[in-house]
Amino acid sequence: MIYRWDLDKTYLKSDFESLRKMMRVPFERAEDKIDEPGVVALIRSLKTSARREQRAAFVYFISASPPQIQRAIREKLALDGIEFDGMVFKNQLQHLVRGRFRFLREQIGFKLAELLKARLAAPPGAVEFLFGDDWESDPLIYSLYADVIAGRLDHDVLADILVRLRIDPARLVEIKALSQRVVPADAVRRIFINLERRTPPERFHPFGARLVPTFNYFQTAIVLRQEGVLPTGAVVAVGRSLLERSAYTRERLRNSLDDLTRRGYVAPAAAASLRRDLEAAEVLPSLNPLGGWAGRMRRRWRRRRARPPERPPIPVKTIEYPRLIDSWVAGGSRLSGELP
Repeated sequence: MIYRWDLDKTYLKSDFESLRKMMRVPFERAEDKIDEPGVVALIRSLKTSARREQRAAFVYFISASPPQIQRAIREKLALDGIEFDGMVFKNQLQHLVRGRFRFLREQIGFKLAELLKARLAAPPGAVEFLFGDDWESDPLIYSLYADVIAGRLDHDVLADILVRLRIDPARLVEIKALSQRVVPADAVRRIFINLERRTPPERFHPFGARLVPTFNYFQTAIVLRQEGVLPTGAVVAVGRSLLERSAYTRERLRNSLDDLTRRGYVAPAAAASLRRDLEAAEVLPSLNPLGGWAGRMRRRWRRRRARPPERPPIPVKTIEYPRLIDSWVAGGSRLSGELP
């Protein structure tokens, strides 16, 4: 399993909505950086669960922030107790020196090229889960990447899309060359988009069921449990992190589970079973009249007998990228940071 994380607004609560704010980032100390609620508990659980099941799990970070912040980021991850396997940053200096200020905020070309490089270096048959946010380009970047490595996107069609997005011409040449070297594999299982801006989830329907918009990392953990890569105990750990560190309430976490069920990411029967386990762990408010010692024993017995959740099939959707790009830009979306 490979878990690829965007850094800003996905792991860290970053503020770089102006050039002035971007320039402050390299001078921030590790202890000044704030992680997104629940993300630390989630990544720790991904690594711990993999070790317990004796399978390989790799965590990588990719960021369009400048490499000058790398030391502070590494120190922040160490403070959080996060084990990771690689990290890449965008070298902004070359654009500043050449006066190419438009490309300072260009993410699509940079991230897509780095993802393709990483895929070429990945173990054969590796399954990937991608994590981003709804501020700029992550839904589009990750979907393009998933379709390219699956062989569903023709190289010439990809080039036309990238021209339409006005990426750095040098990146375009690089991406075309990289995409032709990739051995086709439908490797991206899920794309998670952290709704930091609270974008309505229905706006992401054109990307298909592979992309999961989530309002918090409790929801992300629940879907990963459905995928079979996290146990129920990890969902409990993420939920407790939100309760203890982020002023969430148990009622709010219940609403998060109900929201995923309404949107079809968790089957009603699976949601009911998980709800009972989370109530027993006191992560959700209990509505079950069976309490006390007998109730706890019964729930423990049921969990020991329970089978792991089956991975639901994810229908493949053909994404109409030109129409998608036009509609998002026309609606004033910041899906692509470099578009006007």
